[in-house]
Amino acid sequence: MPTFQYEAMDANGQQVTDVVDAADEAEAQLTIRQMGYYVTKISVKKAKKAQAKAGGGKGKSFVLGGVPTKVLSMFTRQLSILQDAGLPILRSLRILEQQQKPSRLKNALIDICDDIESGSTLSESMARQPKAFDRLFVNMIKAGEAGGALEVILRRLAEFMEKSQSLKRKVKGAMVYPIMVITVATGILVFIMYKIVPQFISIFKDFDAELPAMTLWLIAISEWVQSNWYLIPLVPMSIWLFVKLVRKFKAGRFGWDLFSLKAPIMGQIVEKNIVARTTRTLGTLIASGVPILEALNITRETSNNAMFEYMYGKIYESIREGESISKPSVGILMYLMRMNKRVVDDLVVNMVDVGEETGELDTMLYKVADNYDEEVSVLTESLVSLLEPLLIIVLGIMVGFIVIALFLPLISLIQKLS
Repeated sequence: MPTFQYEAMDANGQQVTDVVDAADEAEAQLTIRQMGYYVTKISVKKAKKAQAKAGGGKGKSFVLGGVPTKVLSMFTRQLSILQDAGLPILRSLRILEQQQKPSRLKNALIDICDDIESGSTLSESMARQPKAFDRLFVNMIKAGEAGGALEVILRRLAEFMEKSQSLKRKVKGAMVYPIMVITVATGILVFIMYKIVPQFISIFKDFDAELPAMTLWLIAISEWVQSNWYLIPLVPMSIWLFVKLVRKFKAGRFGWDLFSLKAPIMGQIVEKNIVARTTRTLGTLIASGVPILEALNITRETSNNAMFEYMYGKIYESIREGESISKPSVGILMYLMRMNKRVVDDLVVNMVDVGEETGELDTMLYKVADNYDEEVSVLTESLVSLLEPLLIIVLGIMVGFIVIALFLPLISLIQKLS
């Protein structure tokens, strides 16, 4: 419980200076008035012991990284429930902070509680913790405080994060099977090339037989694997590092993001996923009362794709000039080498247009996001259904090549011996 230092006047007009312990400033003033004093000045007096006691006896710990989306989503849902139950915000945050394990979120909540005790608002305190709460989160909390509906905003924010997390889980879950199959198959093939094929090579050398072309190719591959096996795990890591390095530069990031949108099959999934996420973000911000220009800026920053950042930037500039949100979307940005197709489909443009006319833009954006969520799920399932037989065919060809290459010389040796 924080300690407040106050200056007050007693019934005789004498000045009194003292301290009082209270949960918040309102309770402190009430306690002082009950003592028969009239408060002239009051401020929180930070004390390490009081803070340690309020924090449940646990201080901050050293952590790396940010806050996982799943953890932040659960925290937001719990905070919305506590606010809906009528608990003061400081007490709600203290309860949730005590439940957290040592993490970035726990450290952030300790600092936020201290800032609120010092007189800061919740949004101001969260804005000082950018590694835990992004601009989207902070601005929605700020809109909830201004509108006096913080519990509603928190519930809406929790639903937004849960739906985004659900879509991400579907895509990741669908890709687990093919990735595991490719990894295990690669390991088995490397083992065959490193251990099994050399045994056959020694047999062929003992008989001094003439080897067919397929066997010679297999031997060459086996010798390369034996001498350069360490390069096999380095190749995907090098590609990953190269992509990370390229995305550090503006031109490289733009080029890679364009490539990811134009890639066969996967490009459609990436594009529809970004459209679903950005429209849901924009709809959530607008429904929460965030001004349209600020909402577009936040959506642009959270799109994580240079093409869509450029598109939302152009929409922002056009709206500042007095146009509607749907008009600049039409033909604002074209894909390179595919100039006849817009960044967003006609469905998005038309539904946004209808939403502006009816005054239900947020509802229409939610419908667009739901529609694209469903399309992403269908495309992901179709991709997995396509990859399963394709992987079986490729693995069958590889195993068949190894078997034929090893047994052709053996058949020839058996015929000579007979």
